[in-house]
Amino acid sequence: MTTTSITPGTDLVITRVFDAPRKLVFAAWTEPEQLTAWMGPAGFTAHSVTGDPVPGGRFRSAIHSEKYGDLWSSGTYREVVAPERLVFTWGWEEPPGTPGLQTLITITFADQDGKTEMKFLQQGLADIEARDSHEGGWTSSFDKLSGYLQR
Repeated sequence: MTTTSITPGTDLVITRVFDAPRKLVFAAWTEPEQLTAWMGPAGFTAHSVTGDPVPGGRFRSAIHSEKYGDLWSSGTYREVVAPERLVFTWGWEEPPGTPGLQTLITITFADQDGKTEMKFLQQGLADIEARDSHEGGWTSSFDKLSGYLQR
């Protein structure tokens, strides 16, 4: 089940329940080899993911599609509380190697009888159009994450 809350601003809130223990869902967000398996919306593949999931640690990733080529993003972890909470900055690199607008992402993971409720909050998007575009991209990525966790 996925719910998206569209508020009168640019904040994006997505709540999703995964049929997997939260320890596994948390690891899928923090281990680069797992992120590579699901990151990016439908039609994209992740081909480079690096990261150091500790407060102050950095991450960088690239997703690829035939239409858009390589899209790079990066950020810095602010909070890492396994397996409960992740807080990090995130932004597209424009051009690659040059961080663009940085948003703040907060993800909480709650146990629900062996399943995991994930609450995803992205703050600081430039405008409503950017929020709506990210909603589609993240929702599609979370569909891929759900399939990955079922394996």
